Amino acid sequence: MTGDKSGSPSDVDLWRGARNGAAAALGALLDRHQAGMRAVALSVMGNVPDAEDAVQDASLIALRRIGDVRQPESVGAWLRMIVRNVCRSRLRAAVPTAPLPDLAAPAQQDGPEQVIDRHAMRDWLWRAIDELSPTLRMTVMLRHFSPRTPSYEQMADLYGVPVGTVRSRLSEARAKLAQALATTADSVHDDAVTLTRASARQAEETLAAAEQGWFAELVAERWTHDFGYYVGRERVGGRDFLVRGMEGDLEAGVRQRFVTAVAGKDITIWEMDLVNPPDDPNHCPPAVAWLMSMKDGRCDQLRLFHAPTG
Repeated sequence: MTGDKSGSPSDVDLWRGARNGAAAALGALLDRHQAGMRAVALSVMGNVPDAEDAVQDASLIALRRIGDVRQPESVGAWLRMIVRNVCRSRLRAAVPTAPLPDLAAPAQQDGPEQVIDRHAMRDWLWRAIDELSPTLRMTVMLRHFSPRTPSYEQMADLYGVPVGTVRSRLSEARAKLAQALATTADSVHDDAVTLTRASARQAEETLAAAEQGWFAELVAERWTHDFGYYVGRERVGGRDFLVRGMEGDLEAGVRQRFVTAVAGKDITIWEMDLVNPPDDPNHCPPAVAWLMSMKDGRCDQLRLFHAPTG
């Protein structure tokens, strides 16, 4: 391994290790360039809290995109560029907490298999995510790994909590994720792609069951007896409530088309396009995400996030 005169590994060495899945190398790389990343964020955002948020967002983007670096010797400049782009995206957005371009919805021409392959991450990263509490895990997955990313305000509505609570949960999740990455690189973990593919098959089977008239039977088999559908913190119904809602949509001519899945240990997100009938094109928003908490492999809680129209 090469390095500087002090014997420390070079940026190229650390990048190579990070690209090959060494969490410690990625952690060291981010730590080495943290000061420069903060300086860029502060110069653009103008205040410490927003700058810290931008650096944390940029760090998670780097986790996903470390293999995209074309000039490893300039990885520091690459990290600062990500920070700058994150900051500019926040400033340009009408709502400061709007989703980042990096996490935009997948292109329509992509099929589920291509989307899964493109968004699948290293197993050690999923191991780190699974070390988070269920609340933090859902928050970070929804914000950073779901193609249709809700804003902080929308996430607050989903869970019935203040926006400040969402911000604090994300901050805590990011900090714990960074710590966990350093300890999970060598841990055995279920293959992330296998989990996601299995979840994608279940999503397509669920939609097919609804189309074919046996949605209630499938839900009874695959969802817990105490299943709850939640709006914010309020439980508004169980399995029967959801079955009636699905049947009502189908009777109105609304169909759901599976887009992609994100699956962890006990949190699953299904992304669906909503196809409205020709005579009522505005019946439903254009898309919906199923946010599911799992228990023993069965769906136990569900929240729906509808993409805004327009």
